[in-house]
Amino acid sequence: MAILGNIIKGVIEVKDALTTASDPIEEQREVLRHLLTTAKDTAFGREYNFEALLQSDNTEKAFSEAIPFYDYNEMYERWWQKQLDGEADITWPGSSTYFAMSSGTTGKTSKRIPVTDAMIESIRQAGIKQVFSLSNFEFPADFFEKEILMLGSSTDLEENDGRLEGEISGISASNIPFWFRKYYKPGEEIAAIDDWDRRVAQIAEKAPDWDIGALSGIPSWIELMLEKVIEKHGLDHIHQIWPNLQVYTSGGVAFGPYEKSFRALMGSPVTVIDTYLASEGFIAFQSRPETHAMKLITDNGIYFEFVPFEPEYILQDGSITQDAPCLNLSEVEEGKDYVLVISTVSGAWRYLIGDTISFTNLERAEIIITGRTKFFLNTVGSQLSVNKLDDAVKQLEDELELKIPEYTLCAKRYEDGFYHTWYLGTKTEMENTRIAEVLDEYLKEANKNYRVARSKALEGVKVHCIAPSVFYEWNGRNKKKGGQVKMERVMGEDKFREWEEFVAGEINN
Repeated sequence: MAILGNIIKGVIEVKDALTTASDPIEEQREVLRHLLTTAKDTAFGREYNFEALLQSDNTEKAFSEAIPFYDYNEMYERWWQKQLDGEADITWPGSSTYFAMSSGTTGKTSKRIPVTDAMIESIRQAGIKQVFSLSNFEFPADFFEKEILMLGSSTDLEENDGRLEGEISGISASNIPFWFRKYYKPGEEIAAIDDWDRRVAQIAEKAPDWDIGALSGIPSWIELMLEKVIEKHGLDHIHQIWPNLQVYTSGGVAFGPYEKSFRALMGSPVTVIDTYLASEGFIAFQSRPETHAMKLITDNGIYFEFVPFEPEYILQDGSITQDAPCLNLSEVEEGKDYVLVISTVSGAWRYLIGDTISFTNLERAEIIITGRTKFFLNTVGSQLSVNKLDDAVKQLEDELELKIPEYTLCAKRYEDGFYHTWYLGTKTEMENTRIAEVLDEYLKEANKNYRVARSKALEGVKVHCIAPSVFYEWNGRNKKKGGQVKMERVMGEDKFREWEEFVAGEINN
């Protein structure tokens, strides 16, 4: 009998029963006031007169009017560089012990984003909220006694002038509470291995010793790890070694493109729960099984604003114009795409993290991630966001019975005009022209802007099918395997030229 599991499940259910309904809009107002009050005596707070903003009759409006939008480069060059140089009280009181290194999907050079003690506590509290929400999923008691395999970046953080640097998943894992270590896999020793391939080899070696009930990590790297475990032990599927695996907590990217290939590694159904943990903070998580949308965490150190995702507000580099309208939570509408803007307890202010979202339920403040501002494909007026591209790939999988865990594309200029040139990661052999036809027809039907573009400057679609491993090697060459690293879904022509040269080299080898 799962005595401990019953106790844990009982605590979660009691906690959930005692939790009163929240008011996300009022919670956001309180978060903004807390942020401004705490940071009013910092260099940033004095520059923008937080004291006066707090005295305003409408603090939210005064805040948005007083402070410009900041992307990473502007925030770093003007403010965060001073923190790296050892100055205190710049954008948040005191100094940051940690800096999150993030190249994400945007380039080779790592960003350094401050992670304060307040943010670490915020992430911890968000994790606890997510655990309590598991009462909505009706898992059996013995699930709460199983181990959790968290596949992130290395927890062996680099020390640099008295600060510790690493990806946010490594920083979070290095700060797990003592009581959780019993359940945490791969354990501190393996998690500290910097080389991803060697770390996964160790996981595969130790896999028979563990009773894994849940997985957590970015889909592409989780899939690769599962494939290595299956290969190492000659299995047909992962449940032959982890029969009690019931949950996968996905994050970092939309799970949709990976679903078919992920399910193929399973021997029985697994509940997939989406999360939204960025280098800048824990933003949202799926709190109930009736939807794949995620609940914004509106009472935990992050204040959200939303810019309508319209082409006239988006600059070529993915940033937004300073005159773009910006809404608070009380002003947004369901079903519309917005650029996400955040202010946080790590001293990010009106900061563009580069994601676009859409609300599915305003009362619950539930969202889905719809794409990246940098990956908005509009070179010839097609206006395709990542979620529309994901939908097109899913259509290919369903109609042509393919598995396509990775893809990238570019609006590439040829002698006779522009073509959307796709590279699809798949192990299935099929005529590229057939795949191109299905893609083209689906996008014409699903997106009127694409249909118009196809009647004008966009000549058509070209498709190249390659092994999924080429995508992972590209990430390994340009950044680092594992962790928060994600594949660029849309590339500019210069980057795409590099990509095609790399692909040619991999195929010739």
